[in-house]
Amino acid sequence: MGIREDKLARLEKLRPLFSYLPFVDFSLIAGSLAFGNPKETSDFDLILGCCEKRIWTARFSAILIFSLAGVRRGSKDTKESSTDKICLNHFVTPNTYRLREPHNKYWQELYKNLIPFAGDQGKINSFLEANADWVGEKRKVKDIKETKSIFKTLKEFFLGGLFGDLVERSLKFIQLKKINRHILDESKKPRVFISDEELEFHPNTLRIEEFIKNN
Repeated sequence: MGIREDKLARLEKLRPLFSYLPFVDFSLIAGSLAFGNPKETSDFDLILGCCEKRIWTARFSAILIFSLAGVRRGSKDTKESSTDKICLNHFVTPNTYRLREPHNKYWQELYKNLIPFAGDQGKINSFLEANADWVGEKRKVKDIKETKSIFKTLKEFFLGGLFGDLVERSLKFIQLKKINRHILDESKKPRVFISDEELEFHPNTLRIEEFIKNN
């Protein structure tokens, strides 16, 4: 078994955790696993598709659950200590399925090779369709494993109304305070975007420039 197959098998063991994530419709594997060139120390880069008006609740829940399980990559993790941990660097909602420009060679190759991991098959296909024109490839997936649990269903029920709106605003306030404490190194050309419809955290995109240069 190669490194990639071994990594995918390790990530598969974490699948049950995804059934506890409220308002997360699907998850896609990105990063080195999608490109097919992971190292033994690589983490698991994921794109999480979230419900409208609940992106902050979804992110908070993902951070909490993966942290409690000891598999979330934190900002202080080194390359070695982040091995086989989940990196939560991109959350999207239906209005932001389509990747913001620039659509360079790196993003084209990455999105062409994203691996659907779990969730709502129809919404995964909507995500792929939203990016098909600039990726240059139409894809449709089937037989995707759903990730549901009673906990997820109940939490979405109780946080789906006005009370959920209040919780969403509170969690946004708490998370923004922590996010704003981080100082970005502009020399690393960060790609960071924060809104109620999309959260993207790529503080260092120099490797993207290196990829484009070499390809």
